[in-house]
Amino acid sequence: MTTRRAWIRRLSLLPLLAAPLSRRMALAGLTAPRGELAADVVIVGGGVGGVAAALAALREGLRVVLTEPTDWIGGQLTSQAVPPDEHPWVEQFGSSLSYRAYRSCVREYYKKHAPLTVEALADPFLNPGGGGVSRLCHEPRVGLSVLVDMLAPYASLGRLVTLLEHEPVRAEVHGDHIRAVVVRNRRTGGEATLTAPYFLDATELGDLLPMAGVEHVVGAESRAETGEPHALETADPGVQQAFTVCFPIEHRPGEDHTIDRPEEYAFWRDYAPELSPPWPGKLLDLSYTHPITLKPNNQGFDPVKGTGLWRYRRILDPSIYRPGAYDGGGVTLVNWPQNDYLLGPLVAEGQTAEQAEAHVKRAKQLSLSLLYWLQTECPRPDGGAGWKGLRLRPDMVGTDDGLAKAPYIRESRRIKAEFTVTENHVGTEARRKALGRDDVDAEPFWDSVGVGSYRIDLHPATGGKNYVDVSSLPFQIPLGSLLPIRVENLLPACKNLGVTHISNGCYRLHPVEWLIGEAAGTLVAHALATKQSPKAVRADRKRFEAFQNKLKARGVDVAWPKVTPR
Repeated sequence: MTTRRAWIRRLSLLPLLAAPLSRRMALAGLTAPRGELAADVVIVGGGVGGVAAALAALREGLRVVLTEPTDWIGGQLTSQAVPPDEHPWVEQFGSSLSYRAYRSCVREYYKKHAPLTVEALADPFLNPGGGGVSRLCHEPRVGLSVLVDMLAPYASLGRLVTLLEHEPVRAEVHGDHIRAVVVRNRRTGGEATLTAPYFLDATELGDLLPMAGVEHVVGAESRAETGEPHALETADPGVQQAFTVCFPIEHRPGEDHTIDRPEEYAFWRDYAPELSPPWPGKLLDLSYTHPITLKPNNQGFDPVKGTGLWRYRRILDPSIYRPGAYDGGGVTLVNWPQNDYLLGPLVAEGQTAEQAEAHVKRAKQLSLSLLYWLQTECPRPDGGAGWKGLRLRPDMVGTDDGLAKAPYIRESRRIKAEFTVTENHVGTEARRKALGRDDVDAEPFWDSVGVGSYRIDLHPATGGKNYVDVSSLPFQIPLGSLLPIRVENLLPACKNLGVTHISNGCYRLHPVEWLIGEAAGTLVAHALATKQSPKAVRADRKRFEAFQNKLKARGVDVAWPKVTPR
């Protein structure tokens, strides 16, 4: 039951949440209530999954507290600055109504506000950046604006409190239930205690799991544990996918925007990853390991012609703007093999927060060193070296240094779940071997709460492991993978669900994370409405079907038509 005092605290935040975007995003994190704040569900982590979970819970009438360690909600789409990695059918099926609404709003934002050409305005499938990685490469700030607007009506109604620049510091647990999570304001140091019947862990690294004593896994499992063809012979918690500090760069031909030589440039210029299978040479080079063949690969880089790595994650395409509206050469988002950080994980036994932050600081030095190398030493097609016209675009990511607000996280702690998805459930070759035929589908899950499709794509990892990139089949998200084996009132809402180090490679991207969060937020609402625990919902087929029908009614796809493996 929400106390009158808690309601007053919550309502005191509404003027900020109704303020213009720039002001409310900058100030909302400074107004955290002292003492206790109650809600129907507390969502810790405001990334893709956290926002989707909040929207789902709010849509069902719940009162929500959403926390976020940065001053931007949106995670991969915004603070981490990564254009969405999506499957080729996303425009038609294989996601949810709310995710497609987000995508439509991004396009409408450009058509409403940007000086586009007539052709761009008429394009129903406008790709603002024209990047090759997605049909909707867009600027992080646009994604932020859209997500804030999607949540704004619920803030105005007093059902949503967003605590920006807040991070969890401890949890209060009684038996198999979490009673409260304490969060700290990163700017002021003040603390607030958040209470609710349910908590969702939507943090990028699964931070609530150790705080609440939730059984979980870190790093790579062994083949004996999972039976996966690509698992390691021996489990190694230190083998975790590299994280990346991304950054946007613009090309201004004829200008010189060379940055100061980074402090660690000498180290990174000479650094050659020691991986198995081998990396072809130095990290700061256009040649790198092809993710699938594991042979040397060089896409090239030419910001003048707009080819190679330049176009890969381009987020601003000059050709869609009216003549005279923009005089630059476009903007690309640098999230490449060359700035994957391999010197240490962010989650390790006994590692302090300060040690993890030191890795982030070095990853920033790597990204700045890559930019300096591109500006000064990168081979050009004309035989010269360096592109001095490359410049950072700090305005696009909301930082002083021009780097993304937060590192792009590919791998999290993962719950020990009632059901764990492995490569054997979704890998193309693994399924063909198990079934003895070529025409196969992913394992069908009777308790599906969403779908996804992406290759099993593991970037080079700490601990000396190179790419694992193999075909997977369009898959489902089983409810069992969202249920911890013991704790009753915590659910994962992003990459921390019941998957393995290997299967995480296809469950970790934007649209799947959105659906994980949407399923978790809807499940909490269903559990409260029916007075059934999440585990009880899954334990009875009729109860589960009632919940699954609710997801379907809300526009969530829970099954695939026949499509080709990725």
